[in-house]
Amino acid sequence: MRFNRTLLSATLVVVALVIQVSVLARLQLPGATPDLLLLVVLGLAFVYGHVSGALIGFGAGLLADLAPPADHAAGRYALVLCVIGYLAGLARPENGQLKSAFTPMAFVVAAALGSTLLYAGVGALVGDTAARHVGLGSLLFTAAVYDLLLAPFTVPLIMALARRTENDPVADSSGSGDVAAGWLATGTGLRIGSQRNGMRLRAARSRASRAGRIKGVKRL
Repeated sequence: MRFNRTLLSATLVVVALVIQVSVLARLQLPGATPDLLLLVVLGLAFVYGHVSGALIGFGAGLLADLAPPADHAAGRYALVLCVIGYLAGLARPENGQLKSAFTPMAFVVAAALGSTLLYAGVGALVGDTAARHVGLGSLLFTAAVYDLLLAPFTVPLIMALARRTENDPVADSSGSGDVAAGWLATGTGLRIGSQRNGMRLRAARSRASRAGRIKGVKRL
C-alpha cells in the first residue's frame, strides 16, 4: 500500500479501537457491542479493494486482540477481520464509488452476522464457549442492529476520506505505469485541444479581417 493509504488506515483503525474500547464497550448494551472497528475495515475495503482490505482487517484485528482488556487468544479477531476485509473488497466497484446505499448497508448486516459467527466458530475450536452462555442468537441480532445503526454515520465518511487519498495527484504521479500513462494521455489531449482552439481562433480572425475589407469597399 502507498504511504497515504497506510497513514490514513492506521489513523482510522487506532481512533476506532480507542473509541470502541473506551466508549462503546462501557455502554453496557444488551447483547453484542457496536463494532466500530469492523465498520472502518468495511469502509476502507470498499475503496481500496480486497488485498488492502485483507491487510487492513488483519492489522486492525491483531490490535484488537492485543489491546486490553482482551480476554481471548491473539489472532482470533485478526483472522475474522482479515476475511471480512477481503470479502468486502471484492464488492468494490471499479471507480471506488457506490451508486446506492443498499449495497454497503446490506454488506454491513452480512459482515456483522458473519464476523459474529466466525468469531464464535474460531472460539469453539480453541475451547472458548462464552458465546453459548450469552446466546448466539441474541449476539447475532444485536450485532446486526447496532452496526446497522452506526454505519450511516461512519462508513460514508470513511469512504470519502479514502477516496481523497486515491485522488491525490502527488500519489498518482508516483504510482503505476498505467496511472502515469493516463496523466500523459490527459496532457496530450490538452495540448491537442489548445492547438485546435488556436487554429479556430486564427481562422475566426481571418474571416473577420476579410469581412472588414469587404465592408470597407462597400463604404467607398
